[in-house]
Amino acid sequence: MRRRTASNVPSEQMEKGTVKNQNTRLCFLVTLSAFFWVLLLYFHFVVLGSSTVNDSVSLQPGPVNLDLNPSYLPDIHQIDSHLKTAPNRENDNHPESVPAHVTDAGQMDSGFTSKPSRFHDDHPAPNRENDNHPESVPAHVTDAGQIDSGFTSKPSREMENYPFIRALRTVENRSDPCGGRYIYVHDLPPRFNEDMLKKCRTLSLWTNMCKFTTNAGLGPPLENIEGVFSDTGWYATNQFAVDVIFSNRMKQYECLTHDSSIAAAIFVPFYAGFDIARYLWGYNISTRDAASLDLVDWLMKRPEWGIMGGRDHFLVAGRITWDFRRLSDEESDWGNKLLFLPAAKNMSMLVVESSPWNANDFGIPYPTYFHPAKDADVFAWQDRMRKLERKWLFSFAGAPRPGNPKSIRGKIINQCKKSKVGKLLECDFGESKCHSPSSIMQMFQSSLFCLQPQGDSYTRRSAFDAMLAGCIPVFFHPGSAYTQYTWHLPKNYTNYSVFIPEDDIRKRNVSIEERLLQISSEQVKIMREEVISLIPRLVYADPRSKLETLEDAFDVAVEAVIDKVTKLRRDIIEGHTDENFIEENSWKYALLEEGQREVGPHEWDPFFSKPKDGNGDSADLSADAAKNSWKNEQRHQS
Repeated sequence: MRRRTASNVPSEQMEKGTVKNQNTRLCFLVTLSAFFWVLLLYFHFVVLGSSTVNDSVSLQPGPVNLDLNPSYLPDIHQIDSHLKTAPNRENDNHPESVPAHVTDAGQMDSGFTSKPSRFHDDHPAPNRENDNHPESVPAHVTDAGQIDSGFTSKPSREMENYPFIRALRTVENRSDPCGGRYIYVHDLPPRFNEDMLKKCRTLSLWTNMCKFTTNAGLGPPLENIEGVFSDTGWYATNQFAVDVIFSNRMKQYECLTHDSSIAAAIFVPFYAGFDIARYLWGYNISTRDAASLDLVDWLMKRPEWGIMGGRDHFLVAGRITWDFRRLSDEESDWGNKLLFLPAAKNMSMLVVESSPWNANDFGIPYPTYFHPAKDADVFAWQDRMRKLERKWLFSFAGAPRPGNPKSIRGKIINQCKKSKVGKLLECDFGESKCHSPSSIMQMFQSSLFCLQPQGDSYTRRSAFDAMLAGCIPVFFHPGSAYTQYTWHLPKNYTNYSVFIPEDDIRKRNVSIEERLLQISSEQVKIMREEVISLIPRLVYADPRSKLETLEDAFDVAVEAVIDKVTKLRRDIIEGHTDENFIEENSWKYALLEEGQREVGPHEWDPFFSKPKDGNGDSADLSADAAKNSWKNEQRHQS
């Protein structure tokens, strides 16, 4: 009998067996899959979830190496190794790390015992889990508002060595309106600020400054008897009062912090202008330098100083730079040497007139008489300036300088006297109207153009009074505005002003009247509108209030300082150095376009090519200009 092979098995039986086996395997796979998913979900939500929570609770920020790359540390002073540490968090709530209050009388109160809501101490520490991810790198913001992560050349771990990295990272927090804008304010001993106000009669040899330090530094209110001003917001502000005005405005800044490690910049509320004003006449150089040396010594002992050697610090002085640039230690030389101190060269000093040949000072506007408390005050004033009838083509308020052979004021005064469309307000001895805010503003409001030749130095307060009145300024030297106030005025100066070189008046006897008549009425209207639009950023708002949406001169200056420090920090991280930087060409760097680093010949070179000494200062300007400024003040009070 032959054995039956498998090929002879009926197909029906084979199919039944196969189907039965497949059903069994399918059931087994479904059961196994269900068990696998249950196990996976349990592991994810119970095991991993618990572990993540525990890790996040126990996570502590790692130590930060605070030694900056030595190649980027300042060469001009030594930083002790004990200063190369992060700011001591134990001191964050200490009175020395808390800014001071301002009383209604303008006096500084060392209060702030209870933390104001505008201080931000609850800023979250950066998540150390993200330290190796690209998104943890500080971001650049493009003109279109997009964030550019940048810093691709530096590994994240290496970037952690920079002590200011936490401050740079605050900009990444989209929910924090203060990200990248925090300011830390040193709480200086009162001898550096409020004690000066208590002895206000000593602040000027000829002027009783006590009344000018009232109302948070704005001075006494101005009465609007002749209808020249608005009903509110106008004060008899002294032109040298920026020290106290700026410091009081800082106390209203919305992004103050007690945590210096997240600060974009650090403010030093030293009244440098008031300090030197006390001792300019009849005091030796030791007395004149004492407070400046004391300040630098105090700052360099602070942990905040060691982070960048002071290059993230800034202070304000309401005087011209030449008062702080004594060229020698001769008793007869003028001023103090604050801006020549090695440590001070690292800080940024905001002055009403800066040096074109030095890199550590920056021009900010002189204070005007207008200090609005709200946006509506500004808008109402701007509308009023647009509607005024202006009967004079040009005007000038000032006195001749017979002792200065280079001055063109005498020629300008003569042209004003001869012109039927020019108005002159002479400011010589006995002329009280020139020192009356009402008379000055009334003339400027009646003029299309306001002449602004150099005063005792490059700049004049009058330029800002004129623009506040909607009057188009006419400058004769680029150092009077264009190279001075680059933070506050447009680079394209032809949009808001007229420039007539001094030599056109001095040597070529050009007619100012004819030059101005060449400008069409339509162009005059456009220029005047540009001037009026600049008003908010040229005035200092009332320190006791806060503008809602507008930026005033204080806001513009603080933003510029923050941008400067932020750029410096990014350059340090990226390894960018300005090896070709020439300090004597400082005025040129401020005129560069975005992204430019190199300077070359400039059309204004002849204006700044005067003989200089080894420090890069013009000797005939530094001492003589400052002395003449004080003599002029004496004359005003006589």
